Amino acid sequence: MSDRELRPLRSIRITGDGRCLFRSVAYGACLRRGKQSPSDSIQKELADELRSKVADEFVRRRGDTEWFLEGDFESYVRQMRKPHVWGGEPELLMCSHVLRMPITVYMYTKGSDSPRIIAEYGQEYGKDNPICVLYDGYGHYDALQPSLVRTQSRLRGIQITEDYAT
Repeated sequence: MSDRELRPLRSIRITGDGRCLFRSVAYGACLRRGKQSPSDSIQKELADELRSKVADEFVRRRGDTEWFLEGDFESYVRQMRKPHVWGGEPELLMCSHVLRMPITVYMYTKGSDSPRIIAEYGQEYGKDNPICVLYDGYGHYDALQPSLVRTQSRLRGIQITEDYAT
């Protein structure tokens, strides 16, 4: 198990308004840049801005992305520009390119009391200090941030504690 997987992480509850993927990534990008945790209204603004840039990135990378998007490319991008449309793996990949930062996705797996890495994007931008998000398996993403308090659970794996952002 790598050192990255041993860091205690704290779960930050993100509003489930169709923007949760973009909110979670924007939240993580702020922390990674040394900025304060964004408020709910700032998260919304940042998420909508990121979503727009992600849609533009799809268009820029059409030759590389069109084949793995469901349905008609133009329709997909048009839908993705709408603020309440859920994002997924293709959007996470484009987020990493837009931000030029690595993104790591965690998820709880059956029989595990700690989340596991299920996907990593943007490894070409480095592997240290990725933006971390927690996927619930049902379409919702929360932000993850390194815990300020080191605990005994570090020896057992990743500690997740709930924290509800306002």
